[in-house]
Amino acid sequence: MAPVIHLDGHDVALSHLDKVLYPGEGFTKDDLLVHYLTVAEAMLPHLAGRPLTLRRFPHGIGGDGFFQKDAGDHFPDWIRTVEIAHRHSEGSNRYVVCEDAATLLYLANLSVIEFHIQTATADDLDHPDRLVIDIDPPDGVEVAELRSVARRARDLFTEIGLTPFVQATGGRGFHVLAPLDRSADFPFVRAIAADIAARLAADDPDRLTTAHRKNRRGDRIFLDVNRNGHAQTFIAPYSLRARPGTPVATPLDWPELTRATPNTFTTAKLHRRLSRKPDPWNDLDHHAATPQKARTRLDAR
Repeated sequence: MAPVIHLDGHDVALSHLDKVLYPGEGFTKDDLLVHYLTVAEAMLPHLAGRPLTLRRFPHGIGGDGFFQKDAGDHFPDWIRTVEIAHRHSEGSNRYVVCEDAATLLYLANLSVIEFHIQTATADDLDHPDRLVIDIDPPDGVEVAELRSVARRARDLFTEIGLTPFVQATGGRGFHVLAPLDRSADFPFVRAIAADIAARLAADDPDRLTTAHRKNRRGDRIFLDVNRNGHAQTFIAPYSLRARPGTPVATPLDWPELTRATPNTFTTAKLHRRLSRKPDPWNDLDHHAATPQKARTRLDAR
């Protein structure tokens, strides 16, 4: 019989708790549920209001996973969903929005390992409140070099009036992110992100590139601004990654970058961290900048 947890006024039936999701670590569905309950308080503010793309691994990370955007009709009626029309074709997707621990647990029970969030909220889909640059290295790049690139991005963000935040992605690189005040649309914000990346690459053309095609990058670090497009996503803070070692996407304070790697924080390390340190991004939206002002400063640079 499936155990049932009562959370936020809702019953969540749990299943297959002993299913191994990370074979190398013996990390089970039960461990996954414990992770998301442990991080819920820190994670939920970053999910709130945002359409989710879910990455599910019913057979564990060694099996075929899949991305799910459309929630369909099979979710309980107490889970918030939002219908978003396709921009360039007929039809729409019904996205899940996760705003409480019960929804988070329900999704984790579906073997959702990774939570990917949009840079705009469901109540204002055309005006992003996040600008993200993903520092995406090829194999063999020293972590010291990634840290240096993140700091250069930080300095340029600051120079043009954006407040930079950094996240270890749990994958290959770091995200440098700035909160925005939703006064500009996606093409405007994407253009700023692209120009920031272009300036950084122009200052170090031997090591940095904005080339979208892999065969044009060589051994250079790719400054990826694609996450700033309409309905594009980036990995949510405190989401597990479907990679060996149970790494977690983790917001950092800038001084912590000195010792951090992209996958520093495993679930065990992260849970210890949250027990003694608040979320470094907990005041993110208090620093929301006006994109038009950043544009003016960038152009004057």
